[in-house]
Amino acid sequence: MLRPPMPVAPLLDSDLVARRVRVRARDTVFVRGVLEASEGVGVLFAEHGGDLVLAAPHSLAAALDEVIADLVKELDAVVEAHEPVTKSKADPIGCGDSK
Repeated sequence: MLRPPMPVAPLLDSDLVARRVRVRARDTVFVRGVLEASEGVGVLFAEHGGDLVLAAPHSLAAALDEVIADLVKELDAVVEAHEPVTKSKADPIGCGDSK
């Protein structure tokens, strides 16, 4: 029996930046491989299919954004937010406005 996924919110705090990124579901494994090959630039949380949250310490935000820029070019990824992590009732994951 599959367990429901762990919510991302408890795993993020103000020491991290987070980026919501959307890719095709089949590309999620590729994105994970890119992050692993990028020597610890960030971590990936898959919320549903290709709806991802990529997070990194503030000191690695620029490097994470470079990786994401490459994903946009390579996979036509869509970046939904570029906000520092701040949890609120309106945005419990802390990734900014996802409009």
